[in-house]
Amino acid sequence: MASLSIGKAWEDSVAFVRREWELLSLVALLFMTIPSIILQQMVPPELVQWASQRKGDLPPLPADFVLGMGICLLVTAFGSLALFALALRPGISAGEALRLGVARLPAFLGSMLVMTGIFAAAILLLAVPIAVLAMVSRIAGGLAVTFGTAMLFGFIGYASIRLLLLNPVVLDRPEGPLGLLRRAWRLSQGHFLRLFAFFIVFSLVTLVVSEAARIVLGSIGGLVGGAGASVAIGNIASTIATTAVQVYGIAMLSRIYRQLDPGR
Repeated sequence: MASLSIGKAWEDSVAFVRREWELLSLVALLFMTIPSIILQQMVPPELVQWASQRKGDLPPLPADFVLGMGICLLVTAFGSLALFALALRPGISAGEALRLGVARLPAFLGSMLVMTGIFAAAILLLAVPIAVLAMVSRIAGGLAVTFGTAMLFGFIGYASIRLLLLNPVVLDRPEGPLGLLRRAWRLSQGHFLRLFAFFIVFSLVTLVVSEAARIVLGSIGGLVGGAGASVAIGNIASTIATTAVQVYGIAMLSRIYRQLDPGR
C-alpha cells in the first residue's frame, strides 16, 4: 500500500497553483464559473421562492432551465477534467488539456451512470424489506425506515469517499467505467480516514469562503445598487470564490492521486 501525506500534497498543490495560476484560472473561468453564473440567471423565480420557504411541493421546472442545467453540468465536468489534465500532465498545453478533457468525458459520464445505478440498487434493496415491515407493524416499519435511512446514507458516504479519486483516475487511465471505478476504489484502500478528513476540511473551507464572499461583496453591492444588486453581486462573488477553492481542490486530488499511483 502506497503512503499518503496530505501535508505534502498541500505544499505541492500550492506551489503548482502559484506557478500555473493564469492558465488554471482562465480554464476555470471559462468552463466552470461562467456556466454557473449563466445558470443562476436562468433559475425560475418560483423555484427561488420555494427554496427559501420550503413550503409545498417542488414547482415544475421549465424545460429551458432543465436543458440549461444539463448543459452546465456537462461543461463544468469537461472543465474539471481539463484542469485535472493540467495538474496531472506537466508541460501540457491548454489545447491538449481541453482535447483530453473532451476525450475522457464519455468515460466520466459512464462512471457516474454506473455509480448512480449502484446507489439506486442499494435504495431498492432497502426499500423492499422496509415496505414489508411497514405492512406488518407500524412501529417496526418506523424503526426500519430510521435504520435503513442511516444505513443508506452511511453506504453512500463511505462509497463516495472511497471513490474520491475517480476524476483523476478517469483523466489518467484509458479504461472503461467499471475499470475506472475499481481502480479508484483500490487506490483509496487503507486511506479512508485521511481522505474523509480532507473532504470535510475542504468542504468547510469552500462553504466559509463562498459565504464570506457572498456576504461581504453582496453587502457592498447593496450599498451601491440596492437589494437586487446585493443578491446578484453576492451570488457572482460566491461562484467565483467557490471556483477558486475548487482549483486548489483539483490540484490537491491530483497530488494525492500521484502519491498513491505514481506510475505515470
